[in-house]
Formats: sequence, C-alpha cells, structure tokens
Amino acid sequence: MSATTRPPRPGEVDGREYRFLSEDDFDGCVREGRFLEWVQYSGHRYGTLRDDVEARLAAGDDVVLEIELQGARAVRAALPGAISVFIAPPSLAELAERLKGRGTEGDAAIARRLHIAEGEVAAADEFDHIVVNDDADRAAAEVAAIIEARRKDSGWTSHASTSSSRTQAGRATHS
Repeated sequence: MSATTRPPRPGEVDGREYRFLSEDDFDGCVREGRFLEWVQYSGHRYGTLRDDVEARLAAGDDVVLEIELQGARAVRAALPGAISVFIAPPSLAELAERLKGRGTEGDAAIARRLHIAEGEVAAADEFDHIVVNDDADRAAAEVAAIIEARRKDSGWTSHASTSSSRTQAGRATHS
C-alpha cells in the first residue's frame, strides 16, 4: 500500500487506495527509513512502505508497484533483481485527454502532470520492458506475460494459480 500526503479524491478511502498521511506523519516515516522509495510528485509526496513490500515478497507474492520515474529508480537501486516495466501512454495527446476526462484536476495540475510525463516518456529506455497502454486489457495481459516469463526464467512459482497472480498495487501516476 502506498502512502501520500495528498487529500483523498471523492470516493477514495484511507487504507484502500492509499494511506493518507499528514505532512508530519510522512516526515516521520522518512526519518525512520520506512519507505522503500518516496518522491515529491505534482505538489504532493508519495511513498511505498518497505515493510509492506518485504512482507508480500516473503509470503511468495508478486509485488507490482505503479510508481513514477524517480520511485522506479530508487526501487531498482534497493532491489536490483526487480523487473521494471514502463507503462507508456499511446501519446502525450491521449494522456492529456485521459487526464481531462477524469475531471479530478484543473488545467494547471494537468499541465504540470503532462510536463512531468514528457520527461518520464523520454526515460522509458531505462526500464526492462515498455508496455503501451492503448488498451487496458491488452496492456494488463502483456504485463502479466512479462511476470509469468520471469517466473519461468527463474524457476519460481507463486502460491497463486497459474491463471492469476496475487499482486499488491501501488500508486498510479499516469496511464
């Protein structure tokens, strides 16, 4: 589960989508080294709690973190064996339409996110795999195939059935 300092959006529940933390609580987690990674993104802070990830890995679960570029770099440094998959929008114009269509952010916030996305797309070649999110079902199937191929390469199988894997989702920055 990811933590954030941003306020919940309509319908979001603390402990379900995110752990919504005050700035002071987030600072405490940073000081205590509780984050595997954390970043400032689009005016708020987001972080992946180390204990949550380590517990899921120890249980034999796949852990999928949906994080931005800085966070991915930090995770690769902390967990060199991690597989990195860049989920790319079909185009920046399509990303802009998706963000506007959500109706959750104003024009200035969308412009800020698009500026960030340009830099992230430019760094896509840092990742082990690039998946274009032109169709959500197809993109999800491609990510699942990447995970399954990694299992076969390493000789590891999870406790989950072969038709689905247990995952822990992190935060989304753009899709």
